[in-house]
Amino acid sequence: MQDLPIAKTRSKSTPIHVVNDTKGLPADQKTWAKANGFSGQSGRVLLCSDPKGALVCVLFGKTEQPMDAGKLASSLPAGNYHFEGDLDDPHLASLGWMLGAYRFTKYNNRNVQDAKLVLPKSVDAGDIIREAEASFLARDLINTPANEMGPDELEKIIRTMGRKFKAQVSVVKGDALLNKNFPMIHAVGRASIDAPRLVDLKWGNARHPKVTLVGKGVIFDSGGLNIKPGNSMALMKKDMGGAANTIALAQMIMDAKLPVRLRLLVPAVENAISGNAFRPGDILPSRKGISVEIGNTDAEGRLILGDALALGDEEKPDLMIDMATLTGAARVALGPDLPPFYTDDDELAHAISETSMDVFDPLWRMPLWDSYQKMLSSKIADVNHISTGGFAGSITAGLFLSRFVEHAKSWAHFDIYGWTPSAKPWMPIGGEAQGIRTLFEVIKNKYWK
Repeated sequence: MQDLPIAKTRSKSTPIHVVNDTKGLPADQKTWAKANGFSGQSGRVLLCSDPKGALVCVLFGKTEQPMDAGKLASSLPAGNYHFEGDLDDPHLASLGWMLGAYRFTKYNNRNVQDAKLVLPKSVDAGDIIREAEASFLARDLINTPANEMGPDELEKIIRTMGRKFKAQVSVVKGDALLNKNFPMIHAVGRASIDAPRLVDLKWGNARHPKVTLVGKGVIFDSGGLNIKPGNSMALMKKDMGGAANTIALAQMIMDAKLPVRLRLLVPAVENAISGNAFRPGDILPSRKGISVEIGNTDAEGRLILGDALALGDEEKPDLMIDMATLTGAARVALGPDLPPFYTDDDELAHAISETSMDVFDPLWRMPLWDSYQKMLSSKIADVNHISTGGFAGSITAGLFLSRFVEHAKSWAHFDIYGWTPSAKPWMPIGGEAQGIRTLFEVIKNKYWK
């Protein structure tokens, strides 16, 4: 993983002035700004040098979004920098710098610019490092192509994390999924040469509140026999974005030593095509005992989540969260930057919504509209796993998952995109962490005493 661009000392560090205008600047800087047409325009960067050409300061036009400071990490020359004067939100500005510095360079020789930030004294360095490293981890996992990020590799990453934090990791793999009663995970992944599996990590004191994370780990989605067209399949390395984000969130929780008994469940499969692939019209049993009619093999994520949620639900967790790159309908409704979430716990929903705005990690509550359950009806099974007619695709996906959650005190489902299609100062194009900073704060605030 890429090192974070943090400078340890303010010595020989260049000051950055975040300004609305040039009124308070020294005369020489004001003259330089005027000569370059700089008047504090939002997001504009101006380098100021002395008569010998040495960099003496940076002017940055103040923006409405403090994480726009990520632009500085990618546009300034190598060196150490610090913010001079007061910032509206030093934490988000610093985090924006870290996230804006991210580059995925595993497969090329492009140099990453080394503009490092001296963190403001008011900022907790541990918090910044924890958040940035988790985001980098999620991005790296999603950006890695499926030929190097299969079920085996995903399992190894969780095992490595487990060893680091002294967690227990167990795996049910291949035909053992049938013996252990995970038939839907097995059905979705059995056509791949890489065996499907369920990875189960447990960490923390068993007496602490139980927090269970479930992440969709479809490392590549061809669509199965309902094969995707090429333009829809091109980005399907990101279909394990739910797993990537729950892995990153688990890392944050363990690193912070939150007083919870954490469980991470990742069903890891490839939705491939071969002679034994599951078919439209098949009836699958499930761990919950619900019979499921397959309406379309390209809606495979909710199937593997169903078995994993049923397992997590059996121990009656205090909080269970699942994250998945689940539906295109969610993107049609809210776009790529605003993932919807579903829960019938109003108190939890309020905490998530409020926190997401505070930490600028936006999420939007959508309804588990019970009247739409009838859209999942089947004449020959307990339920069809997709809706008829194409309406309310994200809602009905959440309703399908809700059938596998009975005993958890609180449950929330997140239909994330896991990808940035248009770059922002703190978000380069590529894999993205969505919702995990919000969820970490919600969990910390709920259980930290």
